[in-house]
Amino acid sequence: MSESDRSMLRRLAEQYAEISNDAEQDRRRELWRRHNSLKGSQPLIYVRAFAWKEMPQSECVCEDPSFRRIENFLRQQLFWYDMGDDSIFEPWVTVPAVHRCTGWGVPVTRLFSDPGQGSFKVDYPIKELDDIEQLRVPHHEIDEEETAEIVQRISEAVGDIITVNVDRGPSYRMWSADLSTDLGYLRGIEHFMMDMTDHPEWLHRFMNFLSSGVRKAHEEAEGLGDWGLSAHQNQAMAYSEELQDPAPNVDNTPRCELWAFMAAQEFAGVSPEMHDEFLLQYQLPILKEFGLVAYGCCEDLTHKIDMLRQIPNLRRITVSPFADVAKCAEQIGREYVLSYRPSPADMVSYDFNPERIRKILKQDLGACTKSHVDITLKDVETVQNDPHRIRNWVKIVREVTDTA
Repeated sequence: MSESDRSMLRRLAEQYAEISNDAEQDRRRELWRRHNSLKGSQPLIYVRAFAWKEMPQSECVCEDPSFRRIENFLRQQLFWYDMGDDSIFEPWVTVPAVHRCTGWGVPVTRLFSDPGQGSFKVDYPIKELDDIEQLRVPHHEIDEEETAEIVQRISEAVGDIITVNVDRGPSYRMWSADLSTDLGYLRGIEHFMMDMTDHPEWLHRFMNFLSSGVRKAHEEAEGLGDWGLSAHQNQAMAYSEELQDPAPNVDNTPRCELWAFMAAQEFAGVSPEMHDEFLLQYQLPILKEFGLVAYGCCEDLTHKIDMLRQIPNLRRITVSPFADVAKCAEQIGREYVLSYRPSPADMVSYDFNPERIRKILKQDLGACTKSHVDITLKDVETVQNDPHRIRNWVKIVREVTDTA
């Protein structure tokens, strides 16, 4: 590591350590703790995306990939902090362990019209029914030597300034564990939708294989003590009164002490009955092992909320830009946290119109007055290179929620 890179990285780490250790973070932790335990009274704001690549602050200089990843994290967090939302900035940087087993053993190729940019078509590998025989059973195994080498180098660079946390949890988490995502990549969305009627027994066999594989990797990780308190996942701030707080380097954590997140975006066009039969029944055995569950991302769950009540530890439900907010709020009530996600296009992307933003927020949040609601801004692909747009959006949201 060059001296200039080391000096720059340490300067960023010092700035981040200062903000992540201030008293404001403890205040926000308590807000999220109460909110996720259905005791909060005020809507919380969580900015999950802000077109980071458009910001000049996103330019990194470190050549080494492991240092560059930490540099990008620190730059992004410092930029995020100035937006003024209710996000918590934890006093550590995380190094993910290097896993020996990822994926399902078959290649999934993304075909871009413009290489590396924008949308893509997946060249799915399971083209014929017999192709599922090519899939491998996953397992949890960490490359200890390579992981230790990366951790040592980062610790030598910034470990005296900020805690270096090692996430040893399994690679089969989030999108690699919700089954829906990998089903789409492996089989193709249009094909598995036809399989539901044309080859239902085969599809059940396929889903059982995926579900069993994820459970196996999770169980192996727990048996080895590799789940830790930094492995919470709920697409928000993973605090609650029922579970232990996120913390660095606290391993040997049972899954019943952790948040889990799953979604079903590829099933957006599938009926509640088929969603239940071909997906949820295979997600449930994975989810029931965790303490609390957050469900949903960009899919419309308006007509599937009753179905989701089967999840015994469900706590958060997403209300995406495609959902009917009023109908969702009526069904969710105060039983779960309502994670309201307005359209990023309407909020900040194609222009910035405060009048339009206020109108949409007042209408939607007006339907959520009887719910424990938070507001998540995500999937922001562009802010038209305006570095102040998200910060101004947060101010408008605060005005609306203070007067709602």
